[in-house]
Amino acid sequence: MLHRRRALTLLAWTAWGISFSAWAADAPALLLANVYRPGVTLQDYWVSEKYDGVRGYWDGRALRTRGGETVHAPAWFTAGWPAESLDGELWAGRGRFGHAQSTTRQQQANDAAWRQMRFMVFDLPGHGGPFDERLPALQARVRQIAQPWVQAVSQQRIASDAALQALLQRTVRGGGEGLMLHRGRSLYRAGRSDDLIKLKTHDDAEARVIAHLPGKGRHAGQLGALWVETPQGQRFKLGTGLSDAQRRDPPPVGSWVTYRFRGTHDGGLPRFASFMRVREDLPPE
Repeated sequence: MLHRRRALTLLAWTAWGISFSAWAADAPALLLANVYRPGVTLQDYWVSEKYDGVRGYWDGRALRTRGGETVHAPAWFTAGWPAESLDGELWAGRGRFGHAQSTTRQQQANDAAWRQMRFMVFDLPGHGGPFDERLPALQARVRQIAQPWVQAVSQQRIASDAALQALLQRTVRGGGEGLMLHRGRSLYRAGRSDDLIKLKTHDDAEARVIAHLPGKGRHAGQLGALWVETPQGQRFKLGTGLSDAQRRDPPPVGSWVTYRFRGTHDGGLPRFASFMRVREDLPPE
């Protein structure tokens, strides 16, 4: 059953009409991806696997998440890293997002857990040149670091949409999440654009929990649905995909969650939205 204090907090948040920004004030200014659509000029892009981990940004001194929180990695993990920024994914392997998320969230680094982690580097934000030039520079930098847990993400050219879709299916069958397309001539610019495109077999996105809606019928006395808000300010109910344990102890108000959906309505709201997981690498409010 939802606690009274939590319920009062939800009512207050809803009454205040709080609208949330997606990132903390000190979050790194990252290049973000649009969703793939037919008609993209594939000859302009490099293609790589989309790693299902925690976005990691090395600012030359510290490792931070997409939301700006410090990642408390062991000293040996970042020893010898350059004074320039590196953008990548803290990854524990295919199908192991939970391990990556729990490991990177710990305030005291678990050495054994970090031994299973890799930093998959896919960009050099401070380089200044187009990605066609950043890519060989990135590969050279990773070779200089010379640590087996720091790897340059493998990139390739794809000639046609049919070849791209075939690669996507092979990647997903092997346990991968999807593909990323990076425009070769693009500079590193913060924000979401077609300079970076993600391709998956389903759509997903993040939203912040702003209230808990009570359940009815067999869910009476526990969570019925999450009331969530996207970074664009759209609000909707997220009621499917939640386990019984999550209904008894829901993701807290202020936390970010990932949801899966299939396209959008005319107004932009997601169709058939379903809860996937809590995003603990994004700071709550």
